[in-house]
Amino acid sequence: METEKVVPEAEELPKTIVRRVVKDKLHNCSPDTDISVHKDALLAFCESARIFIHYLSATANDICKESKRQTINAEDVLKAIEEIDFTEFVDPLRDSLDEFRQKNAGKRAGTSKSKEEKKKQKVEGEASKKSCEVAKERPFVLDTELRL
Repeated sequence: METEKVVPEAEELPKTIVRRVVKDKLHNCSPDTDISVHKDALLAFCESARIFIHYLSATANDICKESKRQTINAEDVLKAIEEIDFTEFVDPLRDSLDEFRQKNAGKRAGTSKSKEEKKKQKVEGEASKKSCEVAKERPFVLDTELRL
């Protein structure tokens, strides 16, 4: 009797992304051949990746709790990767993380500048609206201020 394990939809990995990653990696191994991935093989890749992610996150969670924190950070994940004996991935992942942080730092600086400009424009717009309202209420005061 064969029993099928039911995985909640929230825990499933997107099959199209898994297929794309698998095909890309297999293509890198043998670029001359076009490789297709059978449906059962794709399900096996999805399930093994899901289990790996759970194992890695549980290990990172344990490391986080040992540090008496409630939020898992990147260093916890890198330590967990070392702890589950995937040490050869730590340096490339650290490099990728540094590159990601540098790219985002530039984006954040750009977005914060644009946010500041938008706030400045908004404040200037509100100030001009208020001065128009004041001019409607007290035209004489505004007129004398302009002459000075």
